Amino acid sequence: MPTLNLTTNVPVDAVVASDMLKDATKIVAKTIGKPESYVMVLLNGGQPISFAGSEEPAAYGELISIGVLAQVLMGN
Repeated sequence: MPTLNLTTNVPVDAVVASDMLKDATKIVAKTIGKPESYVMVLLNGGQPISFAGSEEPAAYGELISIGVLAQVLMGN
C-alpha cells in the first residue's frame, strides 16, 4: 500500500486537513500509477520541527511504496 506521511509544524484544522488528504491521495495515485483506493495519506499538523536551526513553518514528507517508486524516479 503506497503511504505518504506528511508532518508539519503548522497547525492544520479539520477542513484544511480533509482537502489536503484528498488532494495528496490523488497526486500520489496519479504519480505512481496506482488506484486511489490503494493509497494511504497521514497528515500530522502542529508538530515541533526545526529546519536549519529555524522553527519557521516547515514540513517533512515521506513516500513509501513497494516496487514502483524506483521505476517512477528513474523514468521507466
